[in-house]
Amino acid sequence: MGAGRRGRSLPVLAGVGAASVTMAMLGFCSPADRAGRPLADVSTGAPTQGDVPQGRAPESAQGPPATATRVPWEGGPAYYGRFAAPAAAGWTDPSFFPVGVWFESVISQADVNRDRASGINTYVELTETSDMALVRKNGMFALTNVPLPGYGSETVGWLLDDEVDMWAKAGDAGWTGNHPGEGPLCVPEEQGCGFTVLRSQKDRLPKGDGRLHYANYGKGVMMWEKDADAAAFVNRFTDAVSTDVYWYTSASACLDGQNFLALPVARCRRAANYGAVIDRQRELDALDGRRQPIYGFVEVGWPAENDTRAIRPEQVTGAVMNSLIHEARGIVYFNHNFGGPCHSQHVLREGCGKAVRPAVAEINRRIRKLAPVLNTQSYAHRFGPGLDTMLKHHRGSYYVFAMPGGKAAPGRRTFTLPRGVRATRAEVLFENRTLRVDGKGRFTDSFAAEHSHHIYRIMP
Repeated sequence: MGAGRRGRSLPVLAGVGAASVTMAMLGFCSPADRAGRPLADVSTGAPTQGDVPQGRAPESAQGPPATATRVPWEGGPAYYGRFAAPAAAGWTDPSFFPVGVWFESVISQADVNRDRASGINTYVELTETSDMALVRKNGMFALTNVPLPGYGSETVGWLLDDEVDMWAKAGDAGWTGNHPGEGPLCVPEEQGCGFTVLRSQKDRLPKGDGRLHYANYGKGVMMWEKDADAAAFVNRFTDAVSTDVYWYTSASACLDGQNFLALPVARCRRAANYGAVIDRQRELDALDGRRQPIYGFVEVGWPAENDTRAIRPEQVTGAVMNSLIHEARGIVYFNHNFGGPCHSQHVLREGCGKAVRPAVAEINRRIRKLAPVLNTQSYAHRFGPGLDTMLKHHRGSYYVFAMPGGKAAPGRRTFTLPRGVRATRAEVLFENRTLRVDGKGRFTDSFAAEHSHHIYRIMP
């Protein structure tokens, strides 16, 4: 779960009713660093080589498939053009992709330098002691719960309260103004007041200032609430939204997944479930006929006191990639360790994050390189069984993002390209290898683990 508005971890609350979540929603159907040194490939463990081609389109460029169906979306970077603050900050640029960190403090230039080295460009909540002029000077962005002293153009949006669906639950009862651990929450106590909390949050923020509203939810939206109430959380209050379920580390996620989603415990701690969280939000978000960006939320350490493990580097990158494959429009990292042997609220800056930090920096580097591709509207195509995939077309080239699906075991997979796509090779980006495409538009590759992933550029 995320941290509370003052950096606390929130308690797990009992659900108020099983969500009608289908197994299909969950996907169960069917380099170099600044010094120039090679970094470990986050998918294979090999040194990174190769990159996304830049410059003009290839001479044999192909147009998008004429009969292919587009995946519904909110409009990509153009979506932010309806809000003056993010538009002025450059969020409409196709080369920009939001990569955030949860609840940091920015006190010194060294703080910003460390965050930028990890590939962060956005702060999703900041402490009241943070220097907003320093954030602004460094071209970083912020979404904060209140207007912080000295805020300005760096603040592109307002953060509504965190995980309200879990601690206040769905409902329009009165709100005392308290947060978990501060006393009674709702009036009357036995009723939910989550909708009231969010309305109250919006009412106290500046009006008509061109900033978007964002909220992060939790297991209430994902599995506890009925669809109508979960959809109300997702659709009534925000212009961008996320939901956190820490499948790799949470002590309770597997039990809740089994009880509310019929998710077998053996398939709980998988990267594919982070994409399932995106799917759940996208289905809820579509119910009102208007779409907004859905951000992926991934832990980088040992989030809660009662958790029994930390996430591994390759699991972080697998969770990020699966979120992207399922159409996440941004990534937010939960940067706090409330459990385990190394407590920290700055995991990506401090020694607690030594093991995971290189992998985070590398996957974020790839996101930055691939932003013009990620910011295009995807095409719907099933490449083959046992795969989670995303198909993009940019500047005359097709790109295929792929990893094992939620029910699939690691191993070899055969891809079949859309009809009419002329191809002889599939270049595996960042891995310095190329695969042969046969005369029927097929190629085969291996996935060593459930979190393994590959990105292919299809070559004529």
